[in-house]
Amino acid sequence: MRLRAMAKINLGLDVLRKREDGYHEVRMIMQTIQMYDLLDIRKKSETGIVLSTNLPYVPSDERNLVYKAAKLLMDEFDVKEGLSMKLTKSIPVAAGMAGGSSDAAAAFVGVNRLFRLGLSEEELMKRAVQVGADVPYCVMRGTALAEGIGEKLTSLPGLPRCYVLVGKPGINVSTKLAYDNLKLDSIQKHPDIDGMLRDIENQDLKSLTSKMENVFEPGIIRQYPVIQEIKDLMEANGALKAMMSGSGPTVFGIFDDRAKMREAAEVLKQSHLAKTVFATQIYNRKDHA
Repeated sequence: MRLRAMAKINLGLDVLRKREDGYHEVRMIMQTIQMYDLLDIRKKSETGIVLSTNLPYVPSDERNLVYKAAKLLMDEFDVKEGLSMKLTKSIPVAAGMAGGSSDAAAAFVGVNRLFRLGLSEEELMKRAVQVGADVPYCVMRGTALAEGIGEKLTSLPGLPRCYVLVGKPGINVSTKLAYDNLKLDSIQKHPDIDGMLRDIENQDLKSLTSKMENVFEPGIIRQYPVIQEIKDLMEANGALKAMMSGSGPTVFGIFDDRAKMREAAEVLKQSHLAKTVFATQIYNRKDHA
């Protein structure tokens, strides 16, 4: 069985407060895009889980969320057969695009199907939060409002058709660094998430993109000005808006015209500002129901 583990971008990302347990309360609008890792899974007669990856620096044991997710379900349902999994990464690692979480989500979906465990999407999502805050969303996919630590999800109507240009500079940013750089009391402006929800309801892409904001951006851009350079380049070449995704450093630009996006992709490649340049479109649940 082969599954696609799709990347996500954050159209709006707000951090409201730090909770007593150390986690941060967030409010985000998440969107799946058609950029994906592949997870091949099959049963094997010997017990246990074997995972291989195409990147030498990606772990293939319990440290990998794919392994964790598969083991969690197999332990719970006392699956006696073994499992062989091959993960082929295309989503950049440590890039603010939930690659690892999406891989784990694919493992949950795959193991459920392969061993006919009969769990609904909702039941998978309940278990997924044990592996990571973004994993339930990656099981659900599409356009969603995420609240709490990211685990409280509300499915939203899909966005109007639009195109996404992804540019990741050759740097990695840890989520911890992003939070360390975030001074909650000095956030000048919080994203207008409620306004964005209305724009999605009204299918108004221009108004929606004009409100796109990410509270992590200023702190990370101060350290890595290349992020701002990529944003400026995308917007100068036809993006309605460009923004950093998640805790960075990946930048994405939203375009209402595929040809414009392709031209911008060429300009970005020639600039050598981004190590990874990928032109794609959004993924809507309703188109794949």
